[in-house]
Amino acid sequence: MEFCELAQQRRSHRKFTEQEVDAEALRLILRAGLMSPTSKGQRAWQFVVVEDKTDLEKIADAKDMGSQFLKGAPVAIVVLGDPMQNDCWVEDGSIAAVSMQYQAEELGLGSCWIQMRGRGLSDGTTADEVIRGVLGIPDNMNVLCVLAIGHKADERKPQNEDKLKWENVHADKY
Repeated sequence: MEFCELAQQRRSHRKFTEQEVDAEALRLILRAGLMSPTSKGQRAWQFVVVEDKTDLEKIADAKDMGSQFLKGAPVAIVVLGDPMQNDCWVEDGSIAAVSMQYQAEELGLGSCWIQMRGRGLSDGTTADEVIRGVLGIPDNMNVLCVLAIGHKADERKPQNEDKLKWENVHADKY
């Protein structure tokens, strides 16, 4: 598949079949993240692969809205960074996460980014605190996002070329 087609095909999927993601596909997805560009070549992100259903459910409950579908995913990848080690940890982690999403799509798998940084529960508990507790993540690491990954249980139409917002692109000056 050409990249232009891959970019058009990749959509967020929140419904997955019960079929497991095989080890080789997961390795390729992680490889894409590990190969992603980073500030100063630091490669300072960390990834936690979660397949345990109980842990997936606890992570899905780490914020009030927008993550419950994780309970139906066969695997999640938690993307972490250390802000004291890398001031570009958000950007580097974001690039890695999107790289993994494109690789998942190329393999025919669905994925969805679940924002965790800056999110939490109505009682004031941050998603970061919840996920850190569930997975034993050290205090110096912050959670950026969780990628839900699995075999697609729904069909999404490709991006509509006619709805691209070309008016948001500016040449030379705004």
